[in-house]
Amino acid sequence: MSTYFAALSDALRAAEVFRPCLVLDRDRLDGNIALVKERLARGLAVRLVDKSLPCMPLLSHIARALETNRFMTFHPPLTQAVLDAFPGADLLYGKPMPVGAARAALTRGGAGWWSRVCWLIDTPERLADYGALAAALDTDLPFVFEVDVGLHRGGFRDPAEINALPIPKGLHCEGIMAYEAHAPEIPGLFGGAAKALKQASAKAAEFVGALDPDQRRILNIGGSKTALLHGGGVTNEVSIGSAFVLPKDFDTPGLAGFQPAAFIATPILKALDPMLPGPPAVSRTLQALGLFPRKGCYLYGGKWMAEPVFPEGMKPNGLIGLSSNQQFMGLPAGADVKPGDYAFLRPMQSEAVLQHFGSIAVFSGGRIVEFWPVLPMG
Repeated sequence: MSTYFAALSDALRAAEVFRPCLVLDRDRLDGNIALVKERLARGLAVRLVDKSLPCMPLLSHIARALETNRFMTFHPPLTQAVLDAFPGADLLYGKPMPVGAARAALTRGGAGWWSRVCWLIDTPERLADYGALAAALDTDLPFVFEVDVGLHRGGFRDPAEINALPIPKGLHCEGIMAYEAHAPEIPGLFGGAAKALKQASAKAAEFVGALDPDQRRILNIGGSKTALLHGGGVTNEVSIGSAFVLPKDFDTPGLAGFQPAAFIATPILKALDPMLPGPPAVSRTLQALGLFPRKGCYLYGGKWMAEPVFPEGMKPNGLIGLSSNQQFMGLPAGADVKPGDYAFLRPMQSEAVLQHFGSIAVFSGGRIVEFWPVLPMG
């Protein structure tokens, strides 16, 4: 048995955790934080992504370590929770909110309380809508322009568009947000990630040049996969979230050396020689053809956005399918598995998955040291 997963299993038993749970390895987390500090280009601040780290103790732990009060937010209930927890927080929306959602948040949460929130504007029409909202509420609303530097997911494509826009009374431009998540996916045939990042930075610089000097407080670029690949340039901050716990989808060159720090752990309910419904000869034939495993187990829960990592060789089987109640997993013929053992899966992403299991079991120094409550889905 893997020494690492054996230690996690012993810690869960000692803590009497006998249900599906999310385990956070705090020691690995701290190692990933240290790598961010080491590799972050001089002059860049980190803006923490709340949707990817939806747990207030987790956000606080990272914010303290990086000495940052900047957060990127995506969902009003999480926004309110961050505002409540961090009196000095500086929040930036990472996606444009429907004006009705902004109105509801400002009305219920208090416009003064939400004055630390910077909204995202992606079209002239949304700018006008937010101008009307500011007038209706008799308040000032800071915003940044969402600019397209190659992802083509929306936002302004030409700096001239920004220059030509009259900014309604009550709105104040704080800068730009330039997201280039496409860069790591560009094939070498077209220049690869390095060329795409260079082009994105150059385009962002054009947009910054279209802003007045007092409109450049937030010059945001990057996400977890690209933030540490930026050096210099005109931007002054990068957004990072998932990199700190490194889910499977973030195994990219830009995060080389980072370690997975979050795992789904769940008890194995049954270990057996599996058989499909129907005549036994069908199962034996499929096993002989390598289409159905000779050994398997059933998990407590399942159907998660996660990849099996332990026991080694464990994987779902299409003939039985997925289940959120008792997930069947095929095993190698020589697997030594029994009921009461733990299976481990690595989340594909951290957002939503971290909130699925209730409080997070925090593993450090070989034991579960505490439980961190997660933020509600809202």
